[in-house]
Amino acid sequence: MPETSHDVSQLTALILAAGKGTRMKSALPKVLHRIAGEPLIGHVLSTVERLGVARTVVIVGHGADAVRAALPDAVQTAEQREQLGTAHAVLQASPALAGFSGEVVILSGDVPLLSPETLHAMLSTHREAGAALTVLTFRPEDPSRYGRIVRDSEGHLSRIVEYKDATDAERAIGEVNAGVYLASWPQLVSALEGIGNDNAQGEYYLPDAVTALNAKGLVVAAHATDDPIEVAGVNTRLELVALAQAYQERAARYWLEAGVTIESPHTTWIGPRVTLGEDTVVEAGVQLHGRTRVGSGCLVGAHSQLIDAQVGDEVTILQSYLSESMVGDRTIVGPFAHLRNGAEIGSRCRIGNFVEVKGSVFGDGAKASHLSYIGDATVGAKANIGAGTITCNYDGERKHRTEIGSGSFVGSNNTLVAPLKIGADAYTAAGSTITQDVPDGALAFGRARQAVKLGWAMQRKGIKQ
Repeated sequence: MPETSHDVSQLTALILAAGKGTRMKSALPKVLHRIAGEPLIGHVLSTVERLGVARTVVIVGHGADAVRAALPDAVQTAEQREQLGTAHAVLQASPALAGFSGEVVILSGDVPLLSPETLHAMLSTHREAGAALTVLTFRPEDPSRYGRIVRDSEGHLSRIVEYKDATDAERAIGEVNAGVYLASWPQLVSALEGIGNDNAQGEYYLPDAVTALNAKGLVVAAHATDDPIEVAGVNTRLELVALAQAYQERAARYWLEAGVTIESPHTTWIGPRVTLGEDTVVEAGVQLHGRTRVGSGCLVGAHSQLIDAQVGDEVTILQSYLSESMVGDRTIVGPFAHLRNGAEIGSRCRIGNFVEVKGSVFGDGAKASHLSYIGDATVGAKANIGAGTITCNYDGERKHRTEIGSGSFVGSNNTLVAPLKIGADAYTAAGSTITQDVPDGALAFGRARQAVKLGWAMQRKGIKQ
């Protein structure tokens, strides 16, 4: 998060996310389409989170239940049941903000690349001007569909005209409305309650607040950004792909400048909540999503995917999948390992090829190097789990835990039937099915005695000896 002297402790974010997005041609609400593993509205929430706002209210409408389900618990919602325009949408937040007298920042849920730095600069303009409302503006190469910024003879913002309502002279204006606003909430509500819908769309336009506030003699300011991509919205799948590529390039540049090696920026996806330590190397095709944190000096190997994973320092991850898991310092994971559902791997461990770990804790120095499933287990420090071992943790109705003591050695191709406890420094023989607890320091066998029938194969084939 950037350093700032601005007080945002009373700032509330309103995110407009009620639209259907018909041009997406999708049953999924537009704001739930994804870039870098994060829904569009998730990118906007990340921005306001880094901005440090006191609270956030999302205006939902189309697909309201699905949108609500994608939001963090701390985010409030208000519903726009009828799609009557952006001013109408903002007013739906009035019950949630009853008695609130501070400032609001109004954002669109389908504009994923807006940065907190731009909002901080806009906030500076707003407060220095003593404005009731500040509008973010920009100059796109093709301004055709945007509302035009109309200024008076002294250069002050006098009104915003939607493209469909604009005259030819107004359509020739290059400066347009980015759809981002900062406002005094009481003054904005007062202005919005008095506007009409006499326009080409028959809607209540939020930009009409500019005219209403000017008429009251209040200050209305504009803050310009020179980055059109940052304020671009998503209306079609083509635009979604274009913004995804822009996001990808910007994320890679940010981490490269922060001391992280991104070997293939065009094939690497790094979500907005991800953090990476210095001297970490991220190879081609990697996807880092959610609140993943990777420490310093790590190697994240090609085509690995990490979702909400916490990784220590100097960890090597080779072509593996980690979800909601933790990995300690100097551990090696993979290739082709799968850590999920609360797996906690200690320091200097080895989780090798085709090993799946679910809901289990590995102590420091423990190893499962090959072809194993370890579910709902506790593995003690420096324990070794042989190839092909599985924990049978589910009896068809309930899950049960397996405890493997520190320094123990579980032989290859073991079946460990939970609930089960293998003591410290114990051994189990290869090929065993272990169903009973094994004391500390003991050796357990759980396999049938081998029998050899001489000549059986020859007799079966009818060959005389």
